Amino acid sequence: MIRSIFYIPGKPLQTDLEPGAILRAFRNRRGVLWVDFVAEPPEVCQPILESFGFHPLAIDDALQETHSPKIDDWGNYIYLVLNYMHLNGVGKSNWETEVDELDIFLGPNYVVTHHDHPMPTIDAVLAASQRDMRALHEGADHLLYKIIDNVVTDYMPIVERIDEEIDEIEDQVFDRPTPRTLERLFALKRVLLSMRRILLPQREVLNKLARDDYAVIDRKDRIFFRDIYDHLVRLHDLNETMRDLVGGALDTYLSVINNRMNEVMKTLTIITTLFMPLSFIVGFFGMNFFLPRSGDAVWEWMQRPVFYIVLAFVIATPTFMFRWMRRRTWV
Repeated sequence: MIRSIFYIPGKPLQTDLEPGAILRAFRNRRGVLWVDFVAEPPEVCQPILESFGFHPLAIDDALQETHSPKIDDWGNYIYLVLNYMHLNGVGKSNWETEVDELDIFLGPNYVVTHHDHPMPTIDAVLAASQRDMRALHEGADHLLYKIIDNVVTDYMPIVERIDEEIDEIEDQVFDRPTPRTLERLFALKRVLLSMRRILLPQREVLNKLARDDYAVIDRKDRIFFRDIYDHLVRLHDLNETMRDLVGGALDTYLSVINNRMNEVMKTLTIITTLFMPLSFIVGFFGMNFFLPRSGDAVWEWMQRPVFYIVLAFVIATPTFMFRWMRRRTWV
């Protein structure tokens, strides 16, 4: 799908131009043109991009979704690669993330965007530009600012979801940690690492837009890109903070699990220790008090008073050992 809008001050906004009209609007320096390619095959996009005079290397980069965020200055236009991250599914241990590439050509009077999948961010900017043409009136570089600003702003709902998930996991770690808690922690680590891989190079792209001299960007509009750069710096700081929180929650989870294991081993050790002397006594005497046979050499040891003495000793021994272990603060 090829979407387009063309704005000339004082005239009605034109939308969804034909390929021939797109080329005429591209050559009209009085207006601002935005062409958006959505999931179009290369054989459809390439002739139009070539008619705009873009370098073949830049066209190849745009049609191959294999790049991290970057910016290339081609003199009379610049080529940008941005990454857009969104969540396909959010669950207790299911955070499916997808990173799409957004290719942008910025010229003196036009913006050309290309992406292989529908992007709600682009849809929102396109609809807003049709309702309010002030962004188009300010020029193509201001329209680029609106697009990038919406791409960066869409990270905040993801950050808020991750923050809520971390709070929930931290509560669960102390209350009832389970193996699924560990799965959720590792899922969050993957999401945060994927986000970090985007934010770092994207931050450098915006830093160049805000500070370097480009022929197609007005000096007065650099402050807008500097504002986006500040947002990316804040997002990166939040990402680092949340990664630390996830790492701390993981350490706490392992510590709680180890403490529980120690408590279990401690209980089993106490039970074994209490019954060990009883096993020794029972094994030594054979517990034959109720089947005495006169004439045996151990007849005196099978009398009822001896039985009561042994029984008292059997009861007293674990009691004494339990009190002794409590005095040593082992229990």
